[in-house]
Amino acid sequence: MTEHEALPWQPYPELSDESRIERARAFLTEMATRRSCRAFSDSPVPREVIEAALRAAGSAPSGANRQPWHFCAIEAPEAKAAIRVAVEEEERQFYSGRAPANWINAVRPLGTGADKPYLEVAPWLIAVFAQRHATEEEERLRNYYVLESVCIAAGLLLATLHTAGVATLVHTPHPMRFLNLVCRRPDNERPVMLVVVGHPAPGATMPANVVSKKPLEEISSWL
Repeated sequence: MTEHEALPWQPYPELSDESRIERARAFLTEMATRRSCRAFSDSPVPREVIEAALRAAGSAPSGANRQPWHFCAIEAPEAKAAIRVAVEEEERQFYSGRAPANWINAVRPLGTGADKPYLEVAPWLIAVFAQRHATEEEERLRNYYVLESVCIAAGLLLATLHTAGVATLVHTPHPMRFLNLVCRRPDNERPVMLVVVGHPAPGATMPANVVSKKPLEEISSWL
């Protein structure tokens, strides 16, 4: 067997089972208030918050520890304007006939449409890319379980931003290759999602049906 460098396991804090349950339930209570926001203000969010959230995302597990992700944090007004133009063009095609009727019916309660002004209003956009392979010293190195790894990292990103008291919206226009151009990312990276980050606009609302979540009995089984 090939020898490899190993480090001692770093133990978790010594906690009682009661403390572990309390901490788990406290996190549940915090995350249960998370909602997608579609009306943002232009109030600034400190760069340090974004940096901490990206570091948390970067701590996610990944196939073979390849860490096949890249996050482009976008603050520049001209970049956000270019993204809005591209997104709204795709969305107009989506809502004007490209999407099947059942899809349109599914999103109708959310009140969504082709206009996405928040893409320019919100202080930050974070484009999340999946790296199908990495290039080191002119050699193509394959990444493994790329989409699974990137989605776990994105979950940590959203959880950190929510814990920091910042609103988010995950947007997935299709196709999204324009993000490679705007963010100057190479062809081996595929855009997976665009995360809008900021503070809710005064008077912001949310669809009533998003409060309802499936109970534990419907989303889990125990063997």
